[in-house]
Amino acid sequence: MTCYEETKPLIRGRVWRFGDDVNTDLIIPGKYKLSITDLDELSKHAMEGLLPDFAERFRRGDLIVAGKNFGCGSSREQAPLVLKHLGVGAVIAKSFARIFYRNAINIGLPAAECKNVDQIREGDLLEVDLKAGLVRNVTKGERYRITPIHPDLLKILAHGGLINYVKKYGRLPWQ
Repeated sequence: MTCYEETKPLIRGRVWRFGDDVNTDLIIPGKYKLSITDLDELSKHAMEGLLPDFAERFRRGDLIVAGKNFGCGSSREQAPLVLKHLGVGAVIAKSFARIFYRNAINIGLPAAECKNVDQIREGDLLEVDLKAGLVRNVTKGERYRITPIHPDLLKILAHGGLINYVKKYGRLPWQ
């Protein structure tokens, strides 16, 4: 498997904008996450609590931009997993629930904190450079800093998640 930096130096996509406190039951409603195991089927229900036709209108590579505390609620991996399966290029939020953030990184879904998300609008085109710590709003011609992501976490993302990293190297990045 090639590295993230080699194959995808920039994450580029159209913005879907959400507010604060988007919990895991809004990302994938609880009535589905335990009864449906097929990710294709489960992904059809992503974000439907906030936007019922989200999965139908979403295009692979689009980005989710949200306010503070994105992914609060239960610790189940299905929430970041359905977003990754749907093809979300990255989730950019003012802040994340810690367990969602680590689950996202561990499955290879880029997640980054940015204090300037209030300046980003639905439909804006963004370029995200995780390594450089920058978001470029192509639509507005603006740039925003993201909270630096630890190099070990970037390595996990570079390999599509923690399991892929361990399969390749037989150890965790910090060992």
